[in-house]
Amino acid sequence: MPILKNLGVSDPKVPRAGTLPLRSSRNPFEEVSGLEEEEAGELGSLPNGTSCRRRATLEKLAGLAPFRLGWAPGRRAGSPGDGQPRSFLGRVLVPGIRRSSADFGLLARLHGTRAHGDEEAAGEAARRLAFLRLGRGSKPQRASLAERVVPAGEAAPEPPPKVPEPPKMKEPLSVLEILSLIQQRELARADEHILELEAEELAPSGGGAPGPPKAEGAGGGRRARDVALLYEALQRELWALVRETLAGPGPGACAGAGAVAQLGQVLVQEEAADGRRGPGAARKLRARWAEAVARAARERLEAAAPGAPGGLAGQLEALRARLLEDMAVVRGRLAPAYPAGLGAFSVYLRGYHGALAEWLGASARRRLPLADRYALLHWHNQVYPREVLGLVDTAALENGELGPLLSPGTLRGLEDECVTDVKAQTRAALLRVLQEDEEHWGSLEDQPSSLAQDVCELLEEHTERAPRISQEFGERMAHCCLGGLAEFLQSFQQRVERFHESPAVREMLPDTYISKTIALVNCGPPLRALAERLARVGPPESEPAREASASALDHVTRLCHRVVADLLFQELQPHFNKLMRRKWLSSAEALDGIVGTLGAQALALRRMQDEPYQALVAELHRRALVEYVRPLLRGRLRCSSARTRSRVAGRLREDAAQLQRLFRRLESQASWLDAVVPHLAEVMQLEDTPSIQVEVGVLVRDYPDIRQKHVAALLDIRGLRNTAARQEILAVARDLELSEEGALSPPRDRAFFADIPVPRPSFCLSLPLFLGRLPLSRLARPSLACLPRPRPPSLVRPRAQR
Repeated sequence: MPILKNLGVSDPKVPRAGTLPLRSSRNPFEEVSGLEEEEAGELGSLPNGTSCRRRATLEKLAGLAPFRLGWAPGRRAGSPGDGQPRSFLGRVLVPGIRRSSADFGLLARLHGTRAHGDEEAAGEAARRLAFLRLGRGSKPQRASLAERVVPAGEAAPEPPPKVPEPPKMKEPLSVLEILSLIQQRELARADEHILELEAEELAPSGGGAPGPPKAEGAGGGRRARDVALLYEALQRELWALVRETLAGPGPGACAGAGAVAQLGQVLVQEEAADGRRGPGAARKLRARWAEAVARAARERLEAAAPGAPGGLAGQLEALRARLLEDMAVVRGRLAPAYPAGLGAFSVYLRGYHGALAEWLGASARRRLPLADRYALLHWHNQVYPREVLGLVDTAALENGELGPLLSPGTLRGLEDECVTDVKAQTRAALLRVLQEDEEHWGSLEDQPSSLAQDVCELLEEHTERAPRISQEFGERMAHCCLGGLAEFLQSFQQRVERFHESPAVREMLPDTYISKTIALVNCGPPLRALAERLARVGPPESEPAREASASALDHVTRLCHRVVADLLFQELQPHFNKLMRRKWLSSAEALDGIVGTLGAQALALRRMQDEPYQALVAELHRRALVEYVRPLLRGRLRCSSARTRSRVAGRLREDAAQLQRLFRRLESQASWLDAVVPHLAEVMQLEDTPSIQVEVGVLVRDYPDIRQKHVAALLDIRGLRNTAARQEILAVARDLELSEEGALSPPRDRAFFADIPVPRPSFCLSLPLFLGRLPLSRLARPSLACLPRPRPPSLVRPRAQR
């Protein structure tokens, strides 16, 4: 045993002190595979008499032979070779023979032990070889054969040409070594060896194309199981690498883009191998990679959302921030490291999109409050497309665009729930606000009303948010809010009517009553504008609700205007009673009182908003002129001469100008009323019948509600008793009246003479009736042409005389 002695190793049969026998216990790696025992049994003994098993043990101790070296079956060590490659101990290197594993879990468990033992054996062998070199001393320098044969001074012959060495055979790795590569994240190299191992498993014994995997009972069953377990380990590392790369460059992140490049290389290699395996045996690692990306994205999003403050809106904001952060990492660091053909950016974007869709779908299925539903819909329809997809390169997507995060049915359900909740909440809130405001109507304190502002704020909160989500949702919300507003305004109209009918309200001071009424009127314009705006935004079905809202507001406005006007004209009535009397012709006292009172009340009316104020001033203008013309047509004055008619006409023109200046100062828009009194003055002053006919025609044209009775009363006042002239003038009014019978009557705010009743017309005697009773000289007198209408006989019997 000279070799053993030189190496410091005793006879293997006698164990050294403090060491275990070489073969007394089984080697743990021999538990992994029985291949070496089978090889030792076939080799027999070496030429020096020692067994091959001891030679193998020696080589293991010296660290000179790796586990991947195997014996050629059927050949003894040391026998003359046939040109096959051998190790320095005579082993034949046979490609394709590698150690296998009976249990992959045992391989993983023993990997660390083996690595540690290999390092110790290698270190011990290096120390022993260094000791042997020291014992032999340094190697002396020898002269070459050419120097000894060729004399000095002669040129040395050229060296013989070098014979090319045969190519070295690539030694296959064992299963443990492939596992070690996987654990060291040398994933591309490990995948190459796994593919070689799989090819050995699929290769037929007689050559030819690869066949299907062998059955479990065949000789390759253990190797097929090793391949499957290696693929599991490889995929675990690959998908762990996917998770780590998304964590960023901080602690726990992957080392760099090199590992990502290896991941991409593995995917390319496996995609090429799938083409050789066929559809039934393809491993489809690229699809599993996309699934791993989606799982990693789901974990990242779920980790970001729960800790965000602010409810669902805060969670959605945290998701947006995480999405932008991770997609920036993918675009800047991960996607460039992958091979271009994999479309890494598209895969990551689709993975995050799918994970976000799952998160939003789970949130939508919960019973959310109204604010959270608004936030979810707005984030889905506006924030995500604009602030997330708008900042990434969606043009790089493969296979078309991204699908929707939520299905149309889910979105419709969320919108329906929002509309239902808004309808219920706004109805209750509007009634509560109306009840609170009504409590202050009957108080004597003059408190400003915030009813219209509160109503608008309640409804605009929804009508402004919904259109920002989608146009269709905005239309549905506008229709819902308009219906609620119409119901509220009808209730508001009923309560305003009860307020004005209440006896306690009529006991208020006029100024307080007017102030309360103005406050109610001021609610109309903002609510009317809101109804119009909702009708424009809403669908065509919103028109009935808009009309109902406008009708309720119009009724409230007219009622309040009538109340204010009645109060004012109760105060003005004494001044109107002084008009059209003898004193009126010579004194402007009555009209000055009217103008002064209206001017003083205008200060209180200025608190009314513009739209109802203009309507009220126009109504006051119309009513003031109606009350001015009423005593004139009732016949308080009778003009018996042209001088009297001239004085009356002049006075009418002066009063008309003064009233016109007053209402211009009050900003009245009813300019159509300015000409009524001047027209009446012209009819009073003109003497010739044609001119009167023209003026009556203009009067009938400008004021269609004038009737023959009004013209007849005016002719009576000016003292026109000529029957023929009267008939000619009245014929003009009658013709114009008949021509406008088919036309629509003027609206209520344009009516003037319709509000002025006149006394019964005079009764004209029929000529044949009294022809034989009265002398003709009496009938020719103008004063008897028209007599008062005879009164009907009294039904009360006269008292008997005592």
